[in-house]
Amino acid sequence: MNNVKERLVNGIVKENPTFVLMLGMCPTLAVTTSAINGLGMGLTTMVVLALSNVFISLLRNIIPDKVRIPAFIVIIASFVTMVELLLQGFLPFLYDALGIYIPLIVVNCIILGRAEAYAYKNPVIPSLFDGIGMGLGFSAALTCIGAVRELLGAGELFGIHVMPDSFVPVSIFIMAPGAFFVLAVLTAIQNKVKINGEKKGKDMSKIQSGCNSDCMNCSDSGCAHRLYDEKADSADAKVSAERKNVEIKVTKEDEKNG
Repeated sequence: MNNVKERLVNGIVKENPTFVLMLGMCPTLAVTTSAINGLGMGLTTMVVLALSNVFISLLRNIIPDKVRIPAFIVIIASFVTMVELLLQGFLPFLYDALGIYIPLIVVNCIILGRAEAYAYKNPVIPSLFDGIGMGLGFSAALTCIGAVRELLGAGELFGIHVMPDSFVPVSIFIMAPGAFFVLAVLTAIQNKVKINGEKKGKDMSKIQSGCNSDCMNCSDSGCAHRLYDEKADSADAKVSAERKNVEIKVTKEDEKNG
């Protein structure tokens, strides 16, 4: 249960794909013209992420290591196609709004990164909740950005007019530059909260902790940046140990003969 909770918190807060890892920027900046679009894109990605994590975890002992990346892409593309057809059939308005960005989920670095960094190395249940956690974090970020843009750019929230009649919409927020402005402001607010908390002596390690790039000493096996080949590292370590043993034997023989 603790592992499940840790996976959810990790995806939503500690390693939020958008605000912390800065992954998936293409759909983040392109489709968040409204809150409903952001929520729809986030939940669609979450479904694909969770299902692909489960399937890859189930097949982790079967997929050959040398062809794992092509295998991941085939699995992810299959689920993306299924989700795309379901959206086209049952939610055509959302399908039209998201457009080309639905099939582009196949190459979303969040999904491929979690498959490589976590699902391929861990059991099914933790992998499922890792996908759900990352998907919820992505959904929350896109919904927040979309809500701010829609509110300032159209005076609406989830398609409902909420601003007073005297409010003049700032149309730039529903245009392309608006996504950059809103993302920058939300990230700056997050940084400000973290800095103020640290000044007060609070533990702010779970806010934008990101990665310290020290994969050798890192205990987080699910880190999205941890993409090195562990098997290759183990093989190199074994070779180094054998070489060291040979050198020791040679040294002892030289000392004995000397």
